[in-house]
This record gives sequence, structure tokens and C-alpha cells, in this order.
Amino acid sequence: MTTFKDVVQFEISGVQYALDIQIAREIVEMIPITPVPRAPAHIAGIINLRGEITNILNLNHLMGLPTDSGAENRKIIVLVPDAANGSNVGLIVDDVQSVLQILEDDIDQMDSSLSKEAYVKGIIKTGKDKSGNKTLIIWIDIQKIISDILTDLDH
Repeated sequence: MTTFKDVVQFEISGVQYALDIQIAREIVEMIPITPVPRAPAHIAGIINLRGEITNILNLNHLMGLPTDSGAENRKIIVLVPDAANGSNVGLIVDDVQSVLQILEDDIDQMDSSLSKEAYVKGIIKTGKDKSGNKTLIIWIDIQKIISDILTDLDH
């Protein structure tokens, strides 16, 4: 039986990433973010999204990637509250490409020791790029990243 996974494909610093579609509530255009005094560097600030205060996380910083503040198509992926222990959380990304339905056979699962450190669930191999190689998309474990942040805040 063929099994599919649905993911949201997005870009950060020129690299393609994906997260589970079930944890994405919506994708919104970049709007002004209000900084929070003395917040850790991974917290970009807060927004008022239709009357709900939503914490905005800087995914670049969380994943140790350079910040491309000049990206023209920046978006905020708002997660379902269950993904962030009941909090309203959004993630800044450089651009959102698409929603993909991936064959499970096109996903290389990561070795558990690496996935714990790198927050990677697997590598998705999709269509071919200009040179004929398969395009690779890093499927990240957003819930693990957020869980680790919340654990760090409790200590």
C-alpha cells in the first residue's frame, strides 16, 4: 500500500525545508512584528493576528542559520496551538513554496542520533533540478524544536 505524507515546503537562506501540514494552521504575509524587551534572540516578537496575540519565532536563529532580512517574500507560518503546548506561535520563513504530497518511499529517515541533535525527521527527495539531480528538502521536527525551547525556558 502506498503511503503519503503532506508537508508545507518553505525556504530559509536558500535551502528547502518542510514541516508537517497538520501542525500548520495558516500562512500569512509578513506584517510588522512588535519586539519584546529582553526576549531571547530566537523570539522575533509578537503580532496581533485577528485579535490573538501570537509569538513569532525566528526559525533562522533556532536552526543556527544566517538571517536574510532582505528576503522579499517572507511569510509567517502560524502553527496550530497543540504544536506549541497551547500557545499561539508563528515561524518566520523566507518564502513558502507549496504544499506537497510526498510518497513515503521518497523520504530517507534520519539516523536517530543525528535527528535528535539536528531536529531532522528525514530528507525528502523530489523532482529533478536543472542538473538532473533530485531536489532535497530537509523535513524538520518543529514540535521537537519548540518543545526544547519551552524546556529551556523552564530551567
